[in-house]
Amino acid sequence: MYMRISSIVALAFLASACGGRSADENASQPEVNSLAEAEASVKKKQEDDGLVVCAVNGAAAFARVCQVERSEDERGLILTLRHPDGGFRRLLVTKDGRGVIAADGSEPAVVAALSDREIEVVLAGNKYRLPATVKLPQAAPAPAAAPAAPAKP
Repeated sequence: MYMRISSIVALAFLASACGGRSADENASQPEVNSLAEAEASVKKKQEDDGLVVCAVNGAAAFARVCQVERSEDERGLILTLRHPDGGFRRLLVTKDGRGVIAADGSEPAVVAALSDREIEVVLAGNKYRLPATVKLPQAAPAPAAAPAAPAKP
């Protein structure tokens, strides 16, 4: 009898320790159920902080250190990408599917899709990775197989 009671107490203690939070805490702090939700949550918070990943002044390594400012002018939405050293570049968001172009200056911006949610912009030795909705080209459907010719007797 003594062993059973102590085992039940030990199990109850372990169960409460494994839970980590009380029922009230669980109700007020919902848990993230999957890795995808956690990643989406982190990405959303990062997008909200106004910083983007960049490699400026010819740097090879990317870091989340460039500040993005949004403004409007007669041409449309302008993104000003501010570097940690005080430098900046301005991009004009296009409405023709190209994504962005250099808003001023003589050097063109080169845009490449990294995924359906991110582009990389290279401008004057600087690289920026920006969130964007990208319509990636669909692979052409495979041609239907030609019907087999009937066998001749």
